[in-house]
Amino acid sequence: MFDVLIQNGTIVTAEAVCKGNIGIKDGKIAAILEAGIAPPAEKVIEAEGKYVFPGAIDTHAHLNDPGFEWREDYAHGTAAAALGGYTTVIDMPLQNDPCLTNAEAFDFKEAKVSPNAYVDYCFWGGLTSYNLGDLKDLDEKGCVSFKSFIGPVSPDYESLNYGQAMEAMEIIKEFDGRAGFHCEDYSIIKNQEKRMKEAGRTDWKAFLESRPVVAEIVATDAIIEIAKATGCKAHICHVSHPEVARHIKAAQDEGYDITAETCTHYLTFTSKDVIEKGPLYKCAPILHSQESVEQMWEYVKAGVFSGIASDHSPCSYDEKYKEILGQKIETAFDVWGGCSGIQSGFQASFSEGVVKRGVCPTVLANAMAVLPAKAFGIYGKKGDIRVGFDADLLVVDPEKEWEITGDSLLYVNKISAFVGLKGKGLPILTMVRGNVVAQDGKIVAEKGCGELVKKQK
Repeated sequence: MFDVLIQNGTIVTAEAVCKGNIGIKDGKIAAILEAGIAPPAEKVIEAEGKYVFPGAIDTHAHLNDPGFEWREDYAHGTAAAALGGYTTVIDMPLQNDPCLTNAEAFDFKEAKVSPNAYVDYCFWGGLTSYNLGDLKDLDEKGCVSFKSFIGPVSPDYESLNYGQAMEAMEIIKEFDGRAGFHCEDYSIIKNQEKRMKEAGRTDWKAFLESRPVVAEIVATDAIIEIAKATGCKAHICHVSHPEVARHIKAAQDEGYDITAETCTHYLTFTSKDVIEKGPLYKCAPILHSQESVEQMWEYVKAGVFSGIASDHSPCSYDEKYKEILGQKIETAFDVWGGCSGIQSGFQASFSEGVVKRGVCPTVLANAMAVLPAKAFGIYGKKGDIRVGFDADLLVVDPEKEWEITGDSLLYVNKISAFVGLKGKGLPILTMVRGNVVAQDGKIVAEKGCGELVKKQK
């Protein structure tokens, strides 16, 4: 007898969409059965007319815990992830106090967040100039990748130059790790900002012009070439523009292990939103044209991206509109940069992709579950609907219409660029290791049910 049987659903994998039943035992997928074959189970979930996806994996989230909990914390952030359909969140090492740059910080963070998680989670390890000697220890602890910046970063962290990136990648290559980078060229952006301010231009159009796509291309090309030279696996974070994706695809086509992610906001919003609406749409890299959005979907379909991430980068209302840590906001350049989207990512991607553009649901299963799990070393446990995998599943009602409201958000700060967005296709049940965590818009599990997932060796 199964513990749970999900019956009559339309099962979506990277390979196919087909009607069937899923039997779950001891938190694992125990059987995938043809429609009509329904052995006994202690609990039956009826999924007629619904899609059953592998649980989505958010490859890039800033949950700000420990240390910056006024922006977000694990209880709120992972609850929002569960409601939105992310069953595993890969959490960033910065905007943490301490930053996750050594084994001691890893243990401290795990002890702090584990009682509060509603979904499973992995840790990005920090990658800075001062922790190169700690990288192997962090890999042994279970970090799935290592995060650094080539562009400007918040004061609690630091950027690397290309020489430091090469040194780090030589070390990471030795233990078969993956190095991830925020790819925007530091010198281009800083000089562009200087030019804009000297010209007295500090509005939203000036902000957009200060971060040209060439800065993202230059940094991405440099990291790709360093990865080729060192043999290190690399991951390009939050790709915003199709021209950047084109360069990444070329490296992938040459056989190099260069993975990348984009974000839901780059597949949904445009630079027009930044100019017209301002603070909530400020992020880095920036939003681009409608034409770029359409072309980015083509790269999603081509399998270039191992993740449609949230880059959930929350802040308080004041940090978008009034002041940040005592510094008054006077211009577009002063506003906190980041979009809160961990609760809205899957539904927006489904609506924008499957509903509006006719993208096959298999594309989302591949981009949001299978490829991320493979890129970050957790495939086999996570990322697919296969026998033996964790029963991380997402039931989606493709006919359910929705509008995102501030009140519906579970974040510490109920503000988001996604508020007001309307669409169709909504997660109605999220299951982590066979346990229903969210159902019909509510969290139904106990806090602390989420577990740390380590990179598989």
